[in-house]
Order: sequence, then C-alpha cells, then structure tokens
Amino acid sequence: MPNSPRPVVHVEVTGVDPAGLRAFYGELFGWTFDTSGPVAAEVSAPGEYGFTDPGRTTEGVGVPGGVGGGPGHRAQSVFYVGVPDVGAALAEAERLGGTRVLGPVTSPSGLVVAHVRDPEGTLVGLAGAL
Repeated sequence: MPNSPRPVVHVEVTGVDPAGLRAFYGELFGWTFDTSGPVAAEVSAPGEYGFTDPGRTTEGVGVPGGVGGGPGHRAQSVFYVGVPDVGAALAEAERLGGTRVLGPVTSPSGLVVAHVRDPEGTLVGLAGAL
C-alpha cells in the first residue's frame, strides 16, 4: 500500500435498537436520516440503516455517516477510512498486527467494506473497492 494519506469517509453507530439510536442522535445533533439506501446485511438489518450527511460548515467540515443495526448486531461505533483496495488494506493491517473482524463484504450498492481491530483493539473500518 502506498503511504499517501487516506481520508475518513464515513462514521457509523450500530446497536440492537436502530430506530431508538436514530431518535437519540437526531435530537441530540439535529441529524436527519434516509433509510432507503441498501447496506450489507453484516452491517445492518435491511431497512434499518439511516444514512446522514451532516452537511458542511462554512469551513468545509463534516463527514457523512449512518446509524443502524438491529437484532443480532452489536452496539459499536466505527470510522471508515477510504482506501483504493479494501482487500489489500485489510491484508496490510493484519501484517502490521491488526485482527480481521469483518469482510471484505460488498453492499448491494457495490461498496466494499471491512472491519479490523488495531493492535490495541480499536475497531476501524475500511471502505472502497475490492
């Protein structure tokens, strides 16, 4: 993998009550959600993932995100880093001492995602192509 910087491209929160989580974050931060977009079943139950784009400040700050989950999904938050090749990035993370948790999996939209725990146990997402 090249050593060029990779951006954070998405953040998400999942849990067993995605509607309750969306209500909480919506009221707390003023976020609105669109649950019409498909995601991989490994990430969230169908129809339960709400994408949000918090918009951009005048300084250009803001990262899109989502809140979802459902029965059988654990409560967690994760940030995703955009990479050109998810499989290669996952292999590199493992080489560096990380542990594969999920994937790579492909969502119905064609986005490929994976989860890895860093050597200290922090969950990190990878997003891009396979």
